[in-house]
Amino acid sequence: MSTRYGFLSTHPPTRCGLATFNSALAAHLTAGGPPGGVVRVTAPGDTPRPEPGVVHTWSTRNAGGWRGAAAALNAFDVAVVQHEYGIYPGTDGEDVLPVLRRLTVPSIVVLHTVLRQPSARQKTLLEQIVAAAGAVVTMTGTAHDRLLVGYAVDPAKVSVIPHGAADPVGAPTLRRTRPHLLTWGLLGPGKGIEWTLRALARLQDLDPTPTYTVAGRTHPKVIEHQGEAYRAGLHRLGAELGVAHCVDYQAAYHDQATLGALIRSADVVVLPYDSTEQVTSGVLTEAVAAGVPVVATPFPHAVELLTGGPGLVVPHRDPAALAGAIRRILTEPGLSANLAGRSRPIAADLRWPSVAARYEALAGRLVAGRSSTVTPAAA
Repeated sequence: MSTRYGFLSTHPPTRCGLATFNSALAAHLTAGGPPGGVVRVTAPGDTPRPEPGVVHTWSTRNAGGWRGAAAALNAFDVAVVQHEYGIYPGTDGEDVLPVLRRLTVPSIVVLHTVLRQPSARQKTLLEQIVAAAGAVVTMTGTAHDRLLVGYAVDPAKVSVIPHGAADPVGAPTLRRTRPHLLTWGLLGPGKGIEWTLRALARLQDLDPTPTYTVAGRTHPKVIEHQGEAYRAGLHRLGAELGVAHCVDYQAAYHDQATLGALIRSADVVVLPYDSTEQVTSGVLTEAVAAGVPVVATPFPHAVELLTGGPGLVVPHRDPAALAGAIRRILTEPGLSANLAGRSRPIAADLRWPSVAARYEALAGRLVAGRSSTVTPAAA
């Protein structure tokens, strides 16, 4: 019999990386099989209207809402739980723990963040989550090693399955007449767009001069606390540097076809993030899978995926180094094609069907292991 999957996560129409990831994983795990069901976690400000496939909504304002979430997940064969410290109620999202402990079905917990220097509470909570889970997935080797070295967990429970990437869709994109740089994703401080603007100012001697697209809305939590101050600051900086006419801010949440066309139109994807903690980046995964050369700062996922591979890694907050790497890709004969070629062996493993197959195999082992522990008398 096919496995019926229940999913616990933020989920569309919520617009965040976690929701997008869960939606894609759910679609591929249930394709051609029995329907799954999503327990959608919502926060104040989220659109309350659920999409098809949502079987239960857990509002973070609902004290004790974890009980209903667990009950809904127990209606399936395997529960797939997305974990990020900020999405569940309680301090550091601790209310996910009683959900896991109340489950009567096997669970797979997907860790989107593994902190190198967690607080004592964060460390203890993650250790308890791993203990309660049937299996745990990290999306990079860096996160896997960090979890095993820095936390008291059972190594046998932990697997590495990469973040998925969509298959290219739509017609081939026509090349632009000017070199095209691209960054996309929810916008906010730490995204590092200001460093690319400063790098762009150093590339004005190129003929033709590059254009830069910054695609994505401001992160809802940033808007809640700071409004559009970060975006406004970027517009001011671009004007001061004399590059405002080269920058296209697309404050929209693109569907997969539109985003895919935008990615394929890029000559360089630029990921100038300030973070030194980011062990998983869906944007990086999509760029590499699309075969577009990447220039990134040394956040952990970039170091792991790009070193010796399909991109160049430059120091944090260094516009001169950023400009130098972009200039090399745009002008050095054969470099762009060479970097794109290095992505091809990696891309197949990053496609969602391949990623979903690995989750399916992991779920199968959990279900088989559970069945083997049930004695005939108990059955």
